[in-house]
Amino acid sequence: MSIEEFSQGSSLIHGLDPRVKIISAVIFSIIVALADRIAILAAALAVALLLVFLARLNANRLGSRLLIINTFVLILWLVLPFSYPGQPVFNIGPLTATREGLNYSLVISMKSNTIVLVMIALLATSPIFALVHALRHLKIPTKLIQLFFFTFRYFHVLNQEYSRLRGAMRIRCFKARTNIHTYKNLAYLVGMLLVRSFDRSEKIYQAMLCRGYQGRFWVFTHFSLNSRDILFLLVMIGLSIALGMGQWLKPGS
Repeated sequence: MSIEEFSQGSSLIHGLDPRVKIISAVIFSIIVALADRIAILAAALAVALLLVFLARLNANRLGSRLLIINTFVLILWLVLPFSYPGQPVFNIGPLTATREGLNYSLVISMKSNTIVLVMIALLATSPIFALVHALRHLKIPTKLIQLFFFTFRYFHVLNQEYSRLRGAMRIRCFKARTNIHTYKNLAYLVGMLLVRSFDRSEKIYQAMLCRGYQGRFWVFTHFSLNSRDILFLLVMIGLSIALGMGQWLKPGS
């Protein structure tokens, strides 16, 4: 599975300027994260689904991403309605679900899915190098950009190291159980992963210095805004403002 599997495509979203997509995703996600009204979150979720549709993303791959986040959301649904104080709605044995707990769980579910969908539709549809270039144009601190880039770029390398170590443990007939032996071996696994990661990072850094790396990435192509990019940015900012007004302005004010 490629870590940039959504970046290849010819949709409207794929063709947008990455700077526009970053600004739109950040502003929209902030509004969604701060909102707590069901109607506003439902409207935001509809916008997110529209962006996914315009990006023409693979449904199976998108579903696998949503399954990960919704696994954690499901845990909240099993705990939060029965632990949040409020008006009782129904009982399951000694546990009492409250209206406020159910509402809070629904709000968290809608927020998390909306933000993930927006981030995938807008950010995952651009290659990592385009996003890094766009962040430079947006005057983000260089060290933060490099941290983001190297974390993303070498995440799969760490995963390969982890798979290699786990394979070696399985060859030695290791089976995870709830005992001290298992915990010690898992601790050794984490420690070896950290050691190997540090060793690999040193080798990569030395290789980059040999190739003339001086703390910044040079680019040969630059972005240029067109009318479609500007129109999309204005529409996204307008939608974000509308959602914010619907969330915080009282009717009749």
